[in-house]
Amino acid sequence: MLLPIVIVLQKVTNLYRGEKRLEKVIHCSTRVKCPPEQAFKMFTDNKLLPSWLSNLAEIEAQVGGKYELFWDPNDREINSTLGCRVTAIAPNRLLAFEWKGPIEFKAFMNTADPLTHVVILFVDCTEGSTQCTEVHLVHSGWRSSEAWIEARNYFENAWKTAFKNLEMVITDNKLNQ
Repeated sequence: MLLPIVIVLQKVTNLYRGEKRLEKVIHCSTRVKCPPEQAFKMFTDNKLLPSWLSNLAEIEAQVGGKYELFWDPNDREINSTLGCRVTAIAPNRLLAFEWKGPIEFKAFMNTADPLTHVVILFVDCTEGSTQCTEVHLVHSGWRSSEAWIEARNYFENAWKTAFKNLEMVITDNKLNQ
């Protein structure tokens, strides 16, 4: 089970070795009251993602598949992850994908090589008799310029807000609608 996690973390470490980028990693986590299978679907199901994160999703849950989210579906070139790909997947345990920025950070985030990278881990847990999942997100690849620092701060807040939305959707049982 841990082998895919180790491989992804090694990949991230190798991408940024010697550039001191790992110290700028964003880490967000939450505990949601659903099994890992359902939590995983919240990040991979094209119908569930818009309930808490974006307005439209085009996800192909396989390595090399699309991980494209659109906040303005009428203009897919801005405020989207157009062109981003899944980089690793272990169903119900791990999901990793490339990430792009909104229009205010597009000039540097969306042309960076490599793009920023998101790894999400799903860990089974229980609260009393209730099954739950710890969801951990690690967003790496941040550079050191002032613009990059501003983008990183933006996404740190954006991921916190997104996780609150995720918790609310799961708590409100909006999953089955």
